[in-house]
Amino acid sequence: MRNQRLADRYAKSLVDFSIEKNQLDAVRADMQYVQALCKASKDFVNVLRSPVIKADQKEKILQAVTAGKVSEIAAAFNTLLVKKGREMDLPEIATAFISQYNTLKGIHCVKLTTAIPISEELKKSIQSKVQAANSFGTIELETAINEKLIGGFVLDFDHKQVDASVARDLREIKKQFQQNHYIPSI
Repeated sequence: MRNQRLADRYAKSLVDFSIEKNQLDAVRADMQYVQALCKASKDFVNVLRSPVIKADQKEKILQAVTAGKVSEIAAAFNTLLVKKGREMDLPEIATAFISQYNTLKGIHCVKLTTAIPISEELKKSIQSKVQAANSFGTIELETAINEKLIGGFVLDFDHKQVDASVARDLREIKKQFQQNHYIPSI
């Protein structure tokens, strides 16, 4: 994170303004688009953060990339960021906005990492079990694949982690062998 406090403040201002204009859901969709764009294109983020590229050029690039894809509020907000010299913080601001929106609406983000792709039925089953066990209202389930887990899953939510992977079990077994209490000390 570059400057989380700054990102939170700009995001809070955008949330408040969006609520005032009754456009909160539309701006959320815009920030999700910006976040996806930043995740997909490191070159776009590098352009925003480049000290060599002039502000007016960054504004034109930002407008060209988001034209017709974001609301007027988000477009005006992007222009404001460029004018204030804060365009380099746009990825963090978008993430902070989505986080604040989720908190406001009671949405909990849950990340499920597995070794292989899983079926939609299993995703729904895991989602309902997490929802019931933690009294969550609404859950957004994000899935990822990490073959290094070998099997099982890792579940991340609310700064907690449930690691039920084979790789974790193997690490635990390795620790037990390294601390073998059955071999007498000489």
